[in-house]
Amino acid sequence: MTRELGFVIVGCGMIARFHARALAEVPGARVKGLVSRSTEAARKMADELALTGAGLFTDLAQAIAQPGVDVVIITTPSGAHLEPAKVAARAGKHVVVEKPLEVTTARCDELIEACNSSGVLLGAIFPSRFGDANRELKAAVEAGRFGRLTLAETTCKWWRSQAYYDEGGWKGTKALDGGGALMNQAIHNVDLLLWLMGPVDSVGAHVATLAHERIEVEDTAVACLRFKNGALGVIQATTSVHPGFPKTIAVHGDGGTALVEQDDLVHWTFRDETPRDNEIRERFRQKTGASGGASNPAAISHEGHARQLRDFAQAIRSGGKPVVDGREGRRAVELIEAIYKSASTGSFVRL
Repeated sequence: MTRELGFVIVGCGMIARFHARALAEVPGARVKGLVSRSTEAARKMADELALTGAGLFTDLAQAIAQPGVDVVIITTPSGAHLEPAKVAARAGKHVVVEKPLEVTTARCDELIEACNSSGVLLGAIFPSRFGDANRELKAAVEAGRFGRLTLAETTCKWWRSQAYYDEGGWKGTKALDGGGALMNQAIHNVDLLLWLMGPVDSVGAHVATLAHERIEVEDTAVACLRFKNGALGVIQATTSVHPGFPKTIAVHGDGGTALVEQDDLVHWTFRDETPRDNEIRERFRQKTGASGGASNPAAISHEGHARQLRDFAQAIRSGGKPVVDGREGRRAVELIEAIYKSASTGSFVRL
């Protein structure tokens, strides 16, 4: 029989609801508590999702003092992940952190060390890695199907209204958002690029705020990369492109090309074709057409979260390691920091 795992969710905003819906699809998982600065916000979320039996708290320490709490999921503003993570780790609770892990590598390192010192697992939420099309892409890279990797590119040409930033309170601030289109929206693309292509050697970039007012961060960014394997890469990230378009990631080599648009595999061609290539193309022939939050941040599926949380639960039960741990989560923040540094200095930055 699967041992029940008790989860406490810290923060009761939009993304917390995705985690709660995802946990409903994780065998043996139960939401034991919701933590928010506002009891009313926690109650609203509990009622909305019928989280019967979940305690409502304004203090994390009290929430995790309940019997049967194993994991704390942190969905607070990005720059406020470290503090609750440390409270949870010191109490011996495993920790899952919504992206980004934190808003600087220094804070990421402190968070990782807190979990390591307490001997608890740390997971960084990057659900795009669990998508079927992206997994096929990863398998093809690892199998050497592309030959010599030459170029990788990713786009996150999304749109956010001025109201999105004005009503969020913390959104668009350096302290709590950590950055703009790169750190908040396109960090999933950045993670996929690193996962597929490996570490980056150097980066040059420009960032700008072109379509919004009263924000401290970029709404438009471009970066060019040289990977340590010699391949080149391009990142485009915006919240300034109306009406917004599905995110893409493409891998090219002298032996093949593949392109994923949101969760759809739209191009799959190799010099040395196999019978399975036709099966893959047929499998993905019917496009889902998902927007993935291109213009509406709530228009995403929780399936990726469910798959990742199932993996995390399995790691706890088996004594293993989650697919995306804290060090994996740190890599995207490190690259984005380098992009910001390049943009501010006008020079290429070596990692």
